[in-house]
Amino acid sequence: MKVLIIYAHPNPISFTNAILTNFVNGLKAAGHAYEVVDLYKIKFNPTFQDMDFSYFVDKEMPKDLFQQMDLRRMITVLAGGPIRRFIAKLLIKNKTDDELIQLINAQKPKDVIIQQKKVVEADVLVFITQVFWMHFPAIVKGWMERVLTYGFAYKLNEDGWRGDPDGRIPLLRIKKAIIMQPTFFNEKVYREKGFKASMERIIDDWGLKYPGIETVDHIYFHSILSVTPETRKKYLEVAYLKGKDLKLE
Repeated sequence: MKVLIIYAHPNPISFTNAILTNFVNGLKAAGHAYEVVDLYKIKFNPTFQDMDFSYFVDKEMPKDLFQQMDLRRMITVLAGGPIRRFIAKLLIKNKTDDELIQLINAQKPKDVIIQQKKVVEADVLVFITQVFWMHFPAIVKGWMERVLTYGFAYKLNEDGWRGDPDGRIPLLRIKKAIIMQPTFFNEKVYREKGFKASMERIIDDWGLKYPGIETVDHIYFHSILSVTPETRKKYLEVAYLKGKDLKLE
């Protein structure tokens, strides 16, 4: 089994890093293949940029919506200064719409393509990171926005292009995702104030299941700053066993 781990924490001696180490040790004990993508180490750029829009230019888009995109003007404006805009106008002057789409699709960011190749090769996708504003930290959220994109993680039918969420067509073939996150607040707060339900609706259901991942196992290590050393040890044992006992079903 091939496991892809998306890891993010700026502190190499953090408890989050200890979770990663124990999870990986469990994978090794079980004989699973794995890869860790340390987003801080590779300096992954989480900011959605102009070239990221190339994923959303698609000939299957409804014709009226396609025309509203005004691709020729978009290409010219994004070209840069006056000289670059002039060159861009010459470049696209006699191109058909299909040729424009091919031109834009060829601009897909290389760093995103590298990450997408890793996702394609994985059987299990794992996120190990802390909680920020009841979500992933920006660098992980940015990875999701840039990597799990249109044409790779999902497509849209006619209704989807017109704003119906049920019009999304999942494309991911990954069977399982695991999320492991240390938290500041305790378990009671997460349960009674709705934090847990909200996070799992947005991250698990919408972010991962909707593009096609079949099951999501979301594990919280609560109150990481205030729990006893014994509880921390139990947390690390959980992380180890999640790796050692990993199965797709």
